[in-house]
Amino acid sequence: MDQRSSPDPAPCWVPVSGHALRHVGVHFDAVRVAGAAGERVTYELLQSTGPQAGPIVRSGVGDRSTYFLLPPQSAAAHRWPAGARLIGRDLPRDTYVGIPALEGRTWPLDWYSRPTREVPFVDAKLLYEAAVAVLTGRVGA
Repeated sequence: MDQRSSPDPAPCWVPVSGHALRHVGVHFDAVRVAGAAGERVTYELLQSTGPQAGPIVRSGVGDRSTYFLLPPQSAAAHRWPAGARLIGRDLPRDTYVGIPALEGRTWPLDWYSRPTREVPFVDAKLLYEAAVAVLTGRVGA
């Protein structure tokens, strides 16, 4: 699902090489879904958006979480279902998300879908609908 079609310059929060931690709520909010459920939510989201869903980062270690990057201060507009964890500026502590570079060695992080000029973020409403459908068992069970 790695999208390499866009010649767009990388947003300022994407590192030039490797990967870096970025403070959530500054450039984006994030919703985290662990394990295979994150892959199923990604699949459902891609069904409604086509190949450009906006920035979706996956981790290859631990619980293999998937991070959906949303516009700043947009994630709190929804009551996320169990299994989807909001990571936003409104939390009582600072939170960071690992962001891979667009090219080169970025393990243990990589992109399911990259940010583009046309789709710089995941659409919060579409993600919410996909997360509810998958995490409440309406699809992908």
